[in-house]
Formats: sequence, C-alpha cells, structure tokens
Amino acid sequence: MRCADELGVPRPVTIQNSFCMLHRSFETELAEACAPSNFNIRLLPWTPLAGGALTGKYLGGKKPAEGRLIKYPSFMQRYLNDESQRATEQYSVIAKEAGVSLATLALAWCKTRFYVSSTIIGATSMAQLKENIDAFDDAVVLSKETLDAIDEVHFKCVNPCMIP
Repeated sequence: MRCADELGVPRPVTIQNSFCMLHRSFETELAEACAPSNFNIRLLPWTPLAGGALTGKYLGGKKPAEGRLIKYPSFMQRYLNDESQRATEQYSVIAKEAGVSLATLALAWCKTRFYVSSTIIGATSMAQLKENIDAFDDAVVLSKETLDAIDEVHFKCVNPCMIP
C-alpha cells in the first residue's frame, strides 16, 4: 500500500492467501489490515476447499483415484494429516446438521468473513462447479449456531493443517 501511495498508482484491492476452515492463520496475521479502518483491502482466498479435503471425499480413509491429493502425493498433504481429518469429520457433522454439503459449508463460511470478497474455486466436473457456485447463492446463510459450531471445532485444534 505504501509503495502504491509513493508511486501514485492505485492501491491493490485484493490479496490472495490460502484460507479455509482448516487453515485460518489469516485471521490472526492479516485480517486486521483488511479492515476498512486500516487498508480496506479484501482477501481472495485460494483453496477454500483445502485441496478437495473439505468436500469429504477423503473421509473414512477413502482414496479416490481422481482426487488431487491422491493423484499428486506431494500436493497439499497437510489437509490429510490426522488432525485435519478429525476436524473435517466434525465439519461434516456440522454440515449435515445445517442441511448443506460439506463443500457448501466450507465455501459459505468463507463468505461470512468481512474481509473476503470472493473465493478462487476449482472443479473437475459440472456438478462440482454447480455446487461451488450455489454455495454463494444468497439463499445459503449459515446460522449463528452453525458458525459457533465451526468456531468450536477450530478452537479445539487451531489450524490443524499446520500440525506435522
């Protein structure tokens, strides 16, 4: 921001960081800078579905051959560690209680953060793309109880993907 101001060019309007229910370090590192009272910059999270882990397709020891985290064994394995799997299982229960898919829960949760302007999504099928887009429909609103349940899981194990 300072460089943009010094150069007399427009300030950035967004930054891209990894951010999802399994990796919330942004909240304690940069979210304050995003506030309107600070730099008023928005987050454009990448991997809001934790490389596909927050779709539930890896739960219960499943290893779908088409899954990125299986196809590419050195790619984002942090989302498959034991703590991440435990948290994902708990988020799956919350999603069922809220009447939405786990992917919808994860994307709709991102939408509730004041600093998130949109998210970078990825899909390998039209069905996945539709589910991702539908999560941003105004009809998908997570209740306070659902958000509190998500926070409860998070506070039991903060940023589980960061645990080796």
